[in-house]
Amino acid sequence: MKIRKELWFGLSFMAVVFVLIGAMLVSVDTITDGHIGLVMLSLVVVAIMLGFPTAFTLMGMGMIFTWLAYDRDITRTLDLMVQSAYKTMANDVLIAIPLFVFMGYLVERANLIQSLFKSLHLAMARIPGSLAVATLVTCAIFATATGIVGAVVTLMGLLALPAMLRAGYSVPLAAGAITAGGCLGILIPPSVLLIVYGATAGVSVVQLYAGALFPGLMLTALYIGYVILVAKLKPAWAPPLSVDDRRVALPPRMQPLTTTTAAHAGLGLLAALKGKHNAQVQTSYILRQLGIVVMPGLIFLLLAVTSYRAVTTVHPDEIYDIQQIGAGAERSGNSGSSGGLAEPPSDSGGLAEPPSSDSGGVAEPPGAAGDVLEPPGAEPAAASSAASTTPSSAEKSEAAATDGITYQPAPTWWWVVFAIFGSLTALFYLFLSYARLEIFKMLLTSFFPLMLMIVAVLGSIVMGLATPTEAAAMGALGGFLLALAYRRLTMDVLKESVFLTAKTSAMVCWLFVGSAIFSAAFALLGGQALVEQWVLGMDLTKTQFLIMSQVIIFLLGWPLEWTEIIVIFMPIFIPLLSHFDVDPLFFGLLVALNLQTAFLSPPVAMSAFYLKGVAPPHVTLNQIFLGMLPFMGIQILAIVLLYIWPQIGLWLPQLLYK
Repeated sequence: MKIRKELWFGLSFMAVVFVLIGAMLVSVDTITDGHIGLVMLSLVVVAIMLGFPTAFTLMGMGMIFTWLAYDRDITRTLDLMVQSAYKTMANDVLIAIPLFVFMGYLVERANLIQSLFKSLHLAMARIPGSLAVATLVTCAIFATATGIVGAVVTLMGLLALPAMLRAGYSVPLAAGAITAGGCLGILIPPSVLLIVYGATAGVSVVQLYAGALFPGLMLTALYIGYVILVAKLKPAWAPPLSVDDRRVALPPRMQPLTTTTAAHAGLGLLAALKGKHNAQVQTSYILRQLGIVVMPGLIFLLLAVTSYRAVTTVHPDEIYDIQQIGAGAERSGNSGSSGGLAEPPSDSGGLAEPPSSDSGGVAEPPGAAGDVLEPPGAEPAAASSAASTTPSSAEKSEAAATDGITYQPAPTWWWVVFAIFGSLTALFYLFLSYARLEIFKMLLTSFFPLMLMIVAVLGSIVMGLATPTEAAAMGALGGFLLALAYRRLTMDVLKESVFLTAKTSAMVCWLFVGSAIFSAAFALLGGQALVEQWVLGMDLTKTQFLIMSQVIIFLLGWPLEWTEIIVIFMPIFIPLLSHFDVDPLFFGLLVALNLQTAFLSPPVAMSAFYLKGVAPPHVTLNQIFLGMLPFMGIQILAIVLLYIWPQIGLWLPQLLYK
């Protein structure tokens, strides 16, 4: 009987685990409870690879080894299980998981992905490798809305893979773009992984979402850059779209207004308002089209004006807060300016004896009798404080007192952002043909509603307007309304979405319960202390520790899924972070980037099997694996870039929550 390669890999991995267990037990003089804890950890990995349910394997192993650690005391074992389960279920952060999952399933069943992919690949038709680029952008947007890797890979396999194969794309490149793009939902908020990591590590989910935004965009940009580079260097792997594939048909009422789709739409519609050749077209229709044309410009002006006023207007209470928090050291000692307590001035910097008279006795302070004078040195301090006040700050204070508000220059980031938006808006109007107008109308019905919901959900979380749970509830409502607006909300769709949400949420919650019981048993046996002692005994630097931990997570991503890695192994790494002075937020971002290997690493790459299930018969699993490898290399490059420049992930959380 011929054994499959995946089975050979699993059996080989289990054999390696058993060999390591035996070597560890033989090499030690005395087998302690900590070594028993490591044996428990190894047996859990083997049991999961044999196909046992992860959550119940964790609970079962945890209870058995807790019972052994408590000298077969069943009462204390059950008490530990109940306490661990209650502590997990009382974590209100986990409420966001079913709400986000429900939002994702509703958006998936609204069938937006087909129209979204079509409009994006038409909009990017002139970019090399446009179909693969549109696939990655569609996956990134849809992954943001759903966060469900299997759903995104399956849908894009049904939609984008046949289109790329018909266009002559290389099978590995097409398969790699779909599988890598589908895995972006692991990293890009609102990611369920980040919620699970935040609950496990005790890190704010809000800050994790803010920190993962730019690394997710960076990884997407690296994927797109790779596809464009391959299309330029190897045109046979990603041929450009044919003229028929790029052709955009005009609606019947628009056809009398122009003889070619390449004519400028804005000028043509304006001419049609006063021309005689538009007798067949209603004026109201032309005005509606002109309204669509001017919409981007109006939105740009509205955003520019409102945001400019927001970033330049400073209210008195904001000025007061900034002065109190950001006061410099040179002002903190001036009682005349700050109104607070100040150290008594002294030339030597320490306490001085009171001034004495010539006779050596204690003298009265100089001045008229009965007058209370300022302590020596107070007047110069007040004078220096007054001198340090610049005219501009005095004018601002006076304006704040009289008008109630004052103004400050717009920050540099505002000018950069709106310079980019302004350039894009100008290019939109400069090259606005009738064909591009139709593509823009397609994007209005597919891309922008989805992006509006995503921006509303993530923006409310990142800006602190709502907690993740509250934003998830609004996202679930948005998905409900979106499915209703596209007339896809039927009772069957609703029932299926609720069922799948309950199934996924139950899996995650049981995983947390099992992880809590397992972690308690592991700590009780002393396994955590033994691991810490072993790692600290290696005398690693911070860089060496991060490399070692990421390599271990990378290797664990081959046989295990990200849920198992987070709930089993993160409680082992997290207590070590404080010793190496590693920010848990930064570590979480590295882990989120790294854990995409759980779906991309052959031979146990789940996204490859999702795609194989819907791919044509001639697409082999080896071709899919071959297409994944370059994107795995890009993931490693992204991890290196994030480590070299941590501000890619930390700048936004520090800006918003400092």
